[in-house]
This record gives sequence, structure tokens and C-alpha cells, in this order.
Amino acid sequence: MPTSTSTLKKIGRLDRPDNSGSAHMFQNPILERLSRTHILVPITLFFLISSGCLYYAVTTTTITFGVGILVLLSGVFAFTFVEYMMHKHFFHMEPDTPIKDKLQYSVHGVHHDYPRDKDRLAMPPFVSIAYVLVFYAVFSFIMGDYALYFLPGFLIGYSGYLGVHYIVHAYQPPKNFLKVLWVNHAVHHYKDPDVAFGVSSPLWDYILGTMPKKDK
Repeated sequence: MPTSTSTLKKIGRLDRPDNSGSAHMFQNPILERLSRTHILVPITLFFLISSGCLYYAVTTTTITFGVGILVLLSGVFAFTFVEYMMHKHFFHMEPDTPIKDKLQYSVHGVHHDYPRDKDRLAMPPFVSIAYVLVFYAVFSFIMGDYALYFLPGFLIGYSGYLGVHYIVHAYQPPKNFLKVLWVNHAVHHYKDPDVAFGVSSPLWDYILGTMPKKDK
């Protein structure tokens, strides 16, 4: 896979002069403001929710600590798959109806038009809270009290994704093994949007055959 700085420049990550603005999505100034958020807001929210869940799990359930840690780690792993599938099949859905076209642009298309808009690299807090409630309801239905460990793991994975996504767009690539995350996401944005759907990890791109092709 491409890893050089020259490759990044060629596909536009480092020196592309446009796409640095910000979309005005709502006429209502309150809605427009609510559509933006600092990256630390959802990450802090997830940390607080995860801490509360773990405290409640330790103090009110009979699940042993060792089993709880395994469940937590399985939550982190599960998120990497959900991240990949959501990015590929929901964020990049085929906009073949007006409703799907508007939905796709609102949740992700605007990010491809303005990838350097730091205020729209995460969902607004009220959307994040709605996600957490849905996740918790589904996990609790499936696994009962184990959801108190699984949800924090899932949210740790989610926070990791948000952090990686932010720094990939906000900072230049490092000179170490993490550069692959910058390169893959640059390819996804500026060269081929049908590859490199994993942001926090290339694992599922490897497994499911959507890794960017090597430069010849």
C-alpha cells in the first residue's frame, strides 16, 4: 500500500487548496450550531457513560472481573466491524431516492465535500446520546448484565475511531507504522471512495478485500 509523503501529496491530502471550508446546512442558526461539535465532547460523554456502566457492573452484578474484561475487549473488537459496515453500507449508501440522497449527504457526504471542517468530524451530542441509548437497549436485550461491560468496550472503540478520524484530518502523517491510517483515509477521500472503509483499523478492509491497491 502507498506510504510515502509524495503519494499523499499526489492524492491531495497534504496540498489540496480547496475543500477547506464548511457547509452551511441549516437556515436556522440554532440548528446550524447544534450540527457542530468539538471532538472532545462525544469522547468525554462516552468516557463518563462507560465509567458509570463499569461502576454499576462491578457493584451490582455477579460477573467476575476477568470475564468482564473479556466482554469489554469483545466490545472493542465488535465496534471495528460495526464501524466498517456502517461506513461502507450506510455512510456510502447508493443515493437512489431523494430521501436517501439527502440522508447520505447529511450524515457523510458533507464530510467528503469539506473533509477539513473540524467541527463536523463527529456526530452532535444529541445524536451520540441517541446512539448510546439504542446500543444499550440492543446489547441489554441480547446479553443482559453483560451489556454493562460490552457497552463500555464498544464506546472505547467508538472513541478511538473518533480520535483517529480527527487527527488524520487535523495533522500531518507521522513517520511510523501509524502512517497507514493517514494514507488509507486519504485514498478513501481523494482517490477511491469505494476502498479503505476502516478508519481506526484496516483489519476488515484486509479481510473483506477493500484495501487500497498498491501503487505500481
